[in-house]
Amino acid sequence: MTLFEKLEEASAYIKKQRDVRPQVGVILGSGLGAFVDQIQDKVTLAYDDIPHFKQTTVEGHEGRLILGKIGNVEVAVMQGRYHAYEGHHTDQVVFPVRLLARLGIDSIILTNASGGVNESYKAGDLVMITDHINLSGQNPLVGPNIAELGPRFPDMTKAYDPKLQEILMSQAKTQGVDLKKGVYAGVLGPTYETPAEVRMIRILGGDLVGMSTVPESIAANHLGLSVAGVSCVTNMAAGIENVKLQHSDIKEQALKVMQKFSSLLVESIKIIGNPQ
Repeated sequence: MTLFEKLEEASAYIKKQRDVRPQVGVILGSGLGAFVDQIQDKVTLAYDDIPHFKQTTVEGHEGRLILGKIGNVEVAVMQGRYHAYEGHHTDQVVFPVRLLARLGIDSIILTNASGGVNESYKAGDLVMITDHINLSGQNPLVGPNIAELGPRFPDMTKAYDPKLQEILMSQAKTQGVDLKKGVYAGVLGPTYETPAEVRMIRILGGDLVGMSTVPESIAANHLGLSVAGVSCVTNMAAGIENVKLQHSDIKEQALKVMQKFSSLLVESIKIIGNPQ
């Protein structure tokens, strides 16, 4: 079965549940799933029930697609993602992004939990991603190009859309949220980075490090979508603080910032979905 046939089968199933074109897509990272409480008029679909979807295996990734509204804006929200380190090919990792594009979204907000590399950050900070560094050694576009999705060599100069960044920063200012800016370094995982690797990332210009988002951003840009990224710093990266890193801390820290995270996304989505 071709990729297009898989996308068609998955989108047909979803449209049977809610036949409305979403305008904005959101992918929620580790511990950030509670954002879905902000969605009205929602239909919830388990990844297990969507053709050609994989199930999430990581704590803090519920594995559900929620369709509904934020204000008057139709949204499609992925409550959790799956990762290459779980054993998935990058084609599978970005299948949800391609499916959201098939459903009709124009913009997508990628969110994640990350380690803070920039020593001016602290756990609990929200950071708007302005650019990324792909350190995973993988790219979802490797192989024959699918011209119907996008060009062979997509431009990544503005991988994170300046207009969406303006909206996020404006809403953060309005709400009194100290939204930082930073470059996200994407690694394969699943091990946390060594202190030497963190120092390398800082030298390369990375402010954040994590194990997701980059493949999705590449696939979304290939599709011509407008991309925004918001990261929650759930811990400082290895070697910065004398603590042992563990995944359980991520969910706890994400919950602490859920109110301001949710409010920032809600008000930004209302504007993104109603361009002037």
